[in-house]
Amino acid sequence: MRTVVDVRDVTFAYGEKVAVEDVSLSVDAGSFLGLIGPNGSGKTTLLHLMLGIKRPDSGHVELFGEPADAFEDGERIGYVSQRSTDRGEAMPTTVREVVTMGRFAHVGRGRLSATDHEIVADALETVEIGDLADRRLSQLSGGQRQRTFIARALASEADLLALDEPTVGVDADSRERFYDLLDDLNRGGITIVLIEHDIDVLTKHVDSVACINRQLYHHGDTVSFLESDALAEAYGAAHGVVEHDHP
Repeated sequence: MRTVVDVRDVTFAYGEKVAVEDVSLSVDAGSFLGLIGPNGSGKTTLLHLMLGIKRPDSGHVELFGEPADAFEDGERIGYVSQRSTDRGEAMPTTVREVVTMGRFAHVGRGRLSATDHEIVADALETVEIGDLADRRLSQLSGGQRQRTFIARALASEADLLALDEPTVGVDADSRERFYDLLDDLNRGGITIVLIEHDIDVLTKHVDSVACINRQLYHHGDTVSFLESDALAEAYGAAHGVVEHDHP
């Protein structure tokens, strides 16, 4: 099976504070990986290392077989950060305009074709916000904004979807519908890496779990994670990590 992300012996520190220490894991194409751990455990930092946003102090990360920090096919990655819903409050753009941004990497300075517009329309319908296409992002709920950014990733034809606590501030019903959407996208072949603080929700949807608290306590299928002591061990070590995940 093709490996999308390969992390080998990676360590990263903010000054003298070690956020990720000697972590190794891989993400196979078509898988749905959940990253879990206490606050300040290095989850966001690890995700940034996996995406090439940060460069490790030691070790090596490959993304689609290339060094992650030199990877240039950004359209293959759809990243929705923790602050996506907050950013939407200040964006004067419409939902359609945000989703259309996902096509820019494909057309460069050229004009959008009829096919590009059709891909945007399909992405809006896939995440069930076609009826909101002309509404400003600032007028949407948190859950609707998250769907907008997912649609942008779909419009870019991303192979990897990376989500950092995407349902913070979203009501329970919207959260359940959102995860049903992720399940559908994953079944359609998109690889997903997800940071989620709700253990019950996480284990219901992902097929593998990486439990981290600076070091990696578990990386394997959901069943083996639930049967292990990794969660208790990782959360029991919470006093030994940095206080906050860094952006």
